[in-house]
Amino acid sequence: MRLFVAVELPDAVRGAARDTAATLRERLRRSRVRLDARWVDPANMHLTVRFIGHVPDDRASLLIEALRSPVSAAPFEVRLAGGGAFPPRGAPRVFWIGVPRGLEFLRVLHEEFNRRVVPFGYVPEDRPFSAHLTLARVKDVARGDGPRARAIVEQVEVDLGAFPVTAATVFQSRLSPHAPTYEALVRIPLAG
Repeated sequence: MRLFVAVELPDAVRGAARDTAATLRERLRRSRVRLDARWVDPANMHLTVRFIGHVPDDRASLLIEALRSPVSAAPFEVRLAGGGAFPPRGAPRVFWIGVPRGLEFLRVLHEEFNRRVVPFGYVPEDRPFSAHLTLARVKDVARGDGPRARAIVEQVEVDLGAFPVTAATVFQSRLSPHAPTYEALVRIPLAG
């Protein structure tokens, strides 16, 4: 089974993110930017704090149990605003919304869940943690259209507002040819 730990979004934030994605798609279309992108279903939107990946079925329940205990961190607030594309140069591969408030607290969660999965053989990533809300994964962009796509994404004014974070959630990801589906398995309270 494929697992990850994330912060869930309130319905109002999901709705605002859906509207932002629709605005962005329309601006890209009107600008005649040629790209092939898979837009994230609002029901699947979340802030990943630790991607785990494939866990053998015979070890999954032990790993989930290790993740289950409350985190000794206080609830905090996250604000989603601004936008951009990864990587920072070249053809864009991901369109995202940023986290101008709460990033340091999400980083604490990331480090805590890293600590919890290391005994199971899951090593921390080499790259620094970068919290963001993914709007789309770009499969391909026509030659020369990458800079225009990036500029359009960066020009869309985005402020989805702030919301309280009181828990993290362990999700199971099921892949399919159309889009993944995510099932919440365990909610882990912040009990600091």
